[in-house]
Amino acid sequence: MVSPSDMLLFVTVVRDESFTRAAQRLGITKQSVSERIRNLEEQLGVRLLERTTRRLRVTGAGATYYERCAAIAEQIDVANSEVQQRQVEPTGLLRVSSPVLYGRRYLTSVISTYLNRHPKARLELVLADRRVDLIEEGLDVAIHIGPLDDSSLVARKLGESAVHYVASPRFLAKHGTPSARELRTARCIGFSAFETWEVEGVKSRVDPVLTVNDLELACEAATAGVGIARVPALLCQDAVRDGRLRILWDSKPAMMRAIHVVYPSRVNLPPKVRHFVDALATLVEPMPPPRRGTRRGRR
Repeated sequence: MVSPSDMLLFVTVVRDESFTRAAQRLGITKQSVSERIRNLEEQLGVRLLERTTRRLRVTGAGATYYERCAAIAEQIDVANSEVQQRQVEPTGLLRVSSPVLYGRRYLTSVISTYLNRHPKARLELVLADRRVDLIEEGLDVAIHIGPLDDSSLVARKLGESAVHYVASPRFLAKHGTPSARELRTARCIGFSAFETWEVEGVKSRVDPVLTVNDLELACEAATAGVGIARVPALLCQDAVRDGRLRILWDSKPAMMRAIHVVYPSRVNLPPKVRHFVDALATLVEPMPPPRRGTRRGRR
């Protein structure tokens, strides 16, 4: 079988009109060039070059063969150039997953900047409040909030998000702020029938007066005076700033949750992933702390 590398070698020899110059260009010996061209001619059963002490001349068969091989060489150059260009400029579809709230509040500006900077790129955003499997679901990048549970993924920390206990001024005026030990019997808004909340080192199992499966609904219910909710600063900060909600217990966060962007591997990282991760790190500004709430009297 004819070696493709020998076909490309033949193209180089013809273009340089010299075994010596072709050998120098390819970093091999003149003898190696001569032997490989001779083997190529033997395999094809035709003479491609006429050799004299002064020059090389392409035979008729060699000229036809050169045209075909030169076209192949050009296609190889184009393929190599395209692959190298893809390593520089983001192209193609990037699939990104994010928690619903984070995606709605933060990613619009990041995505807009990314797509404007890289016109050959496309992006699909999947909003989902669940753990995603990047490989199984064909995702390139995911935003992850909370503890990381897959050590096989590459993770880059973007920052932290505080979670606060909040209630409306109307609720606090009526019920007061419960102590840490009174929280067990307080009117709370939760996400399951029984939850464990911790305040000032005291853990309490609360029985929510309202159970929901949506953070925004929990925040709206707290604003309406239904009860105490435990929600991210990202969600409640506007209501805290304008006085519709107050952060309880000296404004200390209920917890801090790390925000990471994760992707499968650092090896041969596609430009579309690298540039998007960099955009996240530079364009997503840290969330300012909400204004401190006013402490109310205890019940």
